Amino acid sequence: MNTVSAQAIEDSLKQCMDPEVPLNIVEMGLIYGIDVAENNDVNIKMTMTTQGCPLHETLVQDATRYAKKVPGVNNVKIDIVWEPAWSMDKMTEEGKMKLKNMGSTMNTPAPINYETALPQGVGKLVQQEDGSMVLANEHEQGFMVNQAIVDFWKSCNGQRKVTELVEIFAQQTGLQRNQVEKEVMQLLQQLREGGLIAIVGQPDAPNVEFKK
Repeated sequence: MNTVSAQAIEDSLKQCMDPEVPLNIVEMGLIYGIDVAENNDVNIKMTMTTQGCPLHETLVQDATRYAKKVPGVNNVKIDIVWEPAWSMDKMTEEGKMKLKNMGSTMNTPAPINYETALPQGVGKLVQQEDGSMVLANEHEQGFMVNQAIVDFWKSCNGQRKVTELVEIFAQQTGLQRNQVEKEVMQLLQQLREGGLIAIVGQPDAPNVEFKK
């Protein structure tokens, strides 16, 4: 039986991307602890950036899948904890540096007009060998996504206003509209900066190189 190390689990989790920021969950500081039992059962303590995150379950599923990729791993259990509360201080130095570098460019596109914008999904969906999904823009830059983001991207058909997209996302996630409005705006901004959504009449040059 392979001996599984906490470091091997952490290294595998570095492939699991945060759905809202183009950083992995280790860089984001969302992993609070990894415990490997003698029988190679793995217990992971993990948090989220916000308690109302509609992609909570999907991220847990993604993290479980990457932990199980480590040879010899038996069962994987993920406990979501809220204490201590996440803050940017929990990010790794590498994560902070990447975010800082992105920050100098991420705010350059004109803000999305909530009332008039008609976001249009662009790019293509690629399924990886391991079953994970990647949205790729015209420059072949990949953005690892989950099913909730794919469904949202597909719903951006260039004919729906942001208010309609919020309604659809609320229905898809089973949450109240007021719980997802902020998430949808962040998601639109992230996808747009990655060259995966175009807003008619506004320049949309991709300015973030997402990890393939």
